Amino acid sequence: MALYNRKNGRELKAQLQTRNEERTTVSFYKYHLIANPKIFRDELYQLFDSLQILGRIYIASEGINAQISVPNDYFADFKIKLYSISFLNGIRLNTAVDDNGKSFFKLKILVRNKIVADGLNDATFDVTNRGTHVNAKEFNTLSENPNTIVVDMRNHYESEVGHFKNAICPDVDTFREELVVVENLLDKEKDKNLLMYCTGGIRCEKASAWFKHRGFKNVFQLDGGIIEYAKQVKEQNLENKFIGKNFVFDERLGERISADIISTCHQCGKPCDTHTNCENDGCHLLFIQCEDCAASFNGCCTVECKDILALPAEVQKEVRKGINKGRQVFKKGRVSEKIKMQ
Repeated sequence: MALYNRKNGRELKAQLQTRNEERTTVSFYKYHLIANPKIFRDELYQLFDSLQILGRIYIASEGINAQISVPNDYFADFKIKLYSISFLNGIRLNTAVDDNGKSFFKLKILVRNKIVADGLNDATFDVTNRGTHVNAKEFNTLSENPNTIVVDMRNHYESEVGHFKNAICPDVDTFREELVVVENLLDKEKDKNLLMYCTGGIRCEKASAWFKHRGFKNVFQLDGGIIEYAKQVKEQNLENKFIGKNFVFDERLGERISADIISTCHQCGKPCDTHTNCENDGCHLLFIQCEDCAASFNGCCTVECKDILALPAEVQKEVRKGINKGRQVFKKGRVSEKIKMQ
């Protein structure tokens, strides 16, 4: 059987929209030494493909990071087969908070150097020597301690639409940037409680181990991240200290945790927290756009992109030929090179 998807992405996306099956979006990760990531990757692809699982999974010698969509009819079978893998036996599955079942439209499993790119090159660093896990109730209590510093370990475009109250939200594009920024910022606060959180826990798992390695004395991380926190808050009727949306890296681009809208449309400034990608295939900038601007700009980030989108498909291909999009995100707190007020 083919161990890679061979169908057109747009076609797969359209097919998913017409299917009536119920699906559940889940995520999981595990830092674990994988001797041969390529062999493990191929075996996992066959397993997940047989269960009609869609999603994006990264595998490296340091472990696995997965965000997937599982058909409800196969969910029980999926758990049995996943838990039959020794190092994944009993692993917690983070279930999406606000799920429409359309989070992914193809299965993509990639072998990477690391499951979370960190820019670190320190042979003495032990990623498994992590900080202390805390649940939602413990997080709330610890965050109220005057000796605690709460840090958002996500990128700026994630914290822009939602974050915990009184958290430090560094203006960074990548996790590797944030490790440096946070260490420099808190260099003289190493005796305080460092309380970190991220989407599902994987970045904090590595960050907590790194900051312990760098001399921070009291390092804590929100177990299961924002996703598990929202679940526990609801089940246990706790105070919800997270305001706004939780950004997610799938087709949904966000799940609502509270009714608060803390960000604005990047084009008109109206209160809005709906992320989108520019419809121009030569751009695909990630930015926040309200319904009115989406209609006015035809889903594009600028008039220039709107004009390109109006061209025939073959002409668009010529226009974007040779363009390296790189990391296309709207710059929070910095002058955007892409979007200007129209």
